[in-house]
Amino acid sequence: MEHPALLIIDMQNDFVREGALLRVVQAENVIPKIQDVLGAFRAKNLPVFHILRIHRNNGSDVEITRKDLFSRHPFAVAGSPGAREIDELKPLPGEYVIEKIRMSAFIGTELDLMLRTLGITGLVVTGVQTPNCIRTTVFDAIAYNYPVILVDDATGAQSEEIHQANVRDMANIGVRIMDARTLIDTPG
Repeated sequence: MEHPALLIIDMQNDFVREGALLRVVQAENVIPKIQDVLGAFRAKNLPVFHILRIHRNNGSDVEITRKDLFSRHPFAVAGSPGAREIDELKPLPGEYVIEKIRMSAFIGTELDLMLRTLGITGLVVTGVQTPNCIRTTVFDAIAYNYPVILVDDATGAQSEEIHQANVRDMANIGVRIMDARTLIDTPG
């Protein structure tokens, strides 16, 4: 990739921290690998996008499949502690924060416009959750003609079985699968 950007998807308190309603089981385990990849991008002055799911407090922007859940247990509500990105991955000045209300980081956001404006030629994807927000973002990235590297050990799901099944599906559509160390050690 000539000019890649890093996407860190949904690493928010409501999806990562112990006791959170929508906690992704593997989320805590991928933090160190995301930090490694983030450190490498920062060291090379490459663009970083923090993708956050943020909803209105009345839930009027929640997708139909989660309306009932949200009405009982609001999640990722704008301004709430649960909606904040975890402290370990806080954006630095100059990094981009994209708010989304759907699983894909491309739907209803300025992500594609920002990537094209910055001349991005490929994406490196990290975060949670593999079968939902990771997968839909990756499939949409491919539809928009962005080559994608999925960082296998910097993405997570509710189980390793679910994670690996979705990684295989993404590999089958041409997504390059790498671990964090290989990605960092690859020249360029």
